[in-house]
Parts: sequence; C-alpha cells; structure tokens
Amino acid sequence: MATNKIQTGIRFEPELLYKISVVAKENKRSLNAQLEYLAQNCVKEFENSNGSIPLDESKMYRK
Repeated sequence: MATNKIQTGIRFEPELLYKISVVAKENKRSLNAQLEYLAQNCVKEFENSNGSIPLDESKMYRK
C-alpha cells in the first residue's frame, strides 16, 4: 500500500503507551491512528490560539 506519510520512531514510557493503546481500542482506532489523531488535535489547538503555522515544503520532506 503506497502512502505519502513519513514514518517516525517515538519513545514512550511503558505506562503511557499502554494507556494510549487502551484509548485507541476504545475509539476503535489503531495505535498509529490514535497517535495521529492526538497530534492533529494538538496542532489544531495550537493554531486556534496562535494562528496558522505556515508550511515550508523545503523543510517538510527532509530526511
């Protein structure tokens, strides 16, 4: 399956990872989908308080 999403590695304390996994299951999401949902909400909340974050494509796709 082709995707335009960038893969990352995130470190979590075991307790936090477990709890996010429980929330994901309750929301009928995969762990990855739950983390993406949480990140989107975080950005939306930040932008609502601070204004839109401008996109710089030259920095978006750096490896």
